[in-house]
Amino acid sequence: MPRLVWFVLDSFGIGGAPDASQFGDEGSNTLGHIAEWFVDNMERPLHLPALQRLGLGESYRLVHHCLPAGWEEVLVQGGYAAGTELSTGKDTPSGHWEMAGVPVTWEWGYFPNQENCFPASLLQEIYQEAHLEGSLGHCHASGTEIIERLGRESVQSGKPIFYTSADSVFQIAAQ
Repeated sequence: MPRLVWFVLDSFGIGGAPDASQFGDEGSNTLGHIAEWFVDNMERPLHLPALQRLGLGESYRLVHHCLPAGWEEVLVQGGYAAGTELSTGKDTPSGHWEMAGVPVTWEWGYFPNQENCFPASLLQEIYQEAHLEGSLGHCHASGTEIIERLGRESVQSGKPIFYTSADSVFQIAAQ
């Protein structure tokens, strides 16, 4: 029986989308840039033999008409493809929805990039359902940064940290 194994490597793209300039992402090509870095700085190719055999280099070739820097052809034992998203915006949920067959062609809601970015009604509902007396954060931040900044206080107070990154995801860091 045929099998499908679908790898989702968030933030590991092989080229920018047509709307990349709208998000400050011109020249996006994570795999290509990492491969170049290895050749330039480590004086060796980036070594990903399993992903190469599954077709990662050939997917890259579909977009760029060459393999990543330092890579050589290998016998591919899997299927491969490259696609261009249809979804509007730049966020994790719409990308995942599209990969599941539901392109997000409408404006997705985002939390405003300001302190106290979550609606009070949302916070109150969470507090009530989770029996919480409060929370920390309420802002845009990277997970590692906000945990470094508020983690100790969270542990001492028992209050979870609520934050969002550059997309529409409400994130919770808790002890």
